Amino acid sequence: MTAAAPPGERCGIDSVALERVERLIAANDPGSLATLWSPREFADAGDGPGRIASLAARYAAKEACLKLFPRETAIGALAEGDFSVERDAYGAPVVVPGAAAEIAIGRHRIARIALSMTHDATSASAVAVAERATTPVAWTGRALYRLLPLRRTVVLENLRRVFGGRVDEAEIVRLAQAHYAHLARLLAEFVRFRWLSAGRRAGLVRVENLDLLRAEHARGRGVLILTGHFGNWEVATIAGLHRFPEARGRFHFVRRAIKPAWLEALVTRRFRAAGFGVLPKRGSLDHLVERLEAGDLVVFPFDQHAHGRDGVVVEFFGHPAGTFRSLAIIAAATGAPVLPAASWREPDGTHVLRFEAALEPIRHEDAREELVRNTRAYNAALERLVVRHPEQWWWVHRRWKAAARVPRDAPASGR
Repeated sequence: MTAAAPPGERCGIDSVALERVERLIAANDPGSLATLWSPREFADAGDGPGRIASLAARYAAKEACLKLFPRETAIGALAEGDFSVERDAYGAPVVVPGAAAEIAIGRHRIARIALSMTHDATSASAVAVAERATTPVAWTGRALYRLLPLRRTVVLENLRRVFGGRVDEAEIVRLAQAHYAHLARLLAEFVRFRWLSAGRRAGLVRVENLDLLRAEHARGRGVLILTGHFGNWEVATIAGLHRFPEARGRFHFVRRAIKPAWLEALVTRRFRAAGFGVLPKRGSLDHLVERLEAGDLVVFPFDQHAHGRDGVVVEFFGHPAGTFRSLAIIAAATGAPVLPAASWREPDGTHVLRFEAALEPIRHEDAREELVRNTRAYNAALERLVVRHPEQWWWVHRRWKAAARVPRDAPASGR
């Protein structure tokens, strides 16, 4: 059972016979079962007489969650293993989405999935209710959207590519207005940040999972940091990475020059004054590899359109997009791990810089297919980062340009 409407709440219900789950477990090896239940779920189910009922209730919950996303389920973008069920501090069931499920939840603008499970002697049932999020909009966003609509057509077109058919048009407009409010704060912070002391700057930023970055850097292979135009990247990186003083002078940003020239000069001067190197996106491949081989850290913004020989067409939010091939090539050539990272602004004005676990490299006997699959994995990582705080991504950029301008090395991959 699935509700049909984009607005409001959606509901999924499922029931499964305990006997069916028992046969499923008996007929499959542990590796196959790991695609249905997580190690945490197996541990929570225990080894006692209630084990089958516990696993069956979780299986019904996964099926109920899938019914919230009929489109993604039908095309194979989501499966049971993309959801797991844990207990919170009060013992209530909580849905824990995997990577693919997190993207689907974000694209549908779902704030949370409320879950109820039960079972009797013969069957288990679950109900999953998706509670939709509504984007708050500051007055500055509404005003700029109407009075100074910088690339409003592009912003709305991009938002519809990602959220269209999943939320109503009113929510898409609210996201656009919230993005304009973000741009206004970005400009104000750009000016204000220049006059703040180092201590005040550091106080503006919280860094999450820095230990992940430190651990990878300690291996001595260099580190590639996969990111995009999220939040106030300048404030977050310059202030946040001061928490990693042992790497000062060893961070390098790969950047495409911005216009006008005076703004590019100002931004570059700020980065260098903070101790960060700047590498152009074109013509710096050899120097970039040298920095990684020396054990340095390279920040690679990956969310811009790539054209000509720089790009390969892979999916980004389900649409073909020219994407930089160089990151996959460099990672394969150097063995450097690729860590996703993003920043965002909290409602109180503080900023968060968060690092994610390194992406597992994908190996394939065909080098071209390997490049495409890894590049698609990088885009999927960016998708997860975008949907967490969608109003703070750079929607004014023409990310999906004509695919004909980019050589299609292989069919755009799905999941």
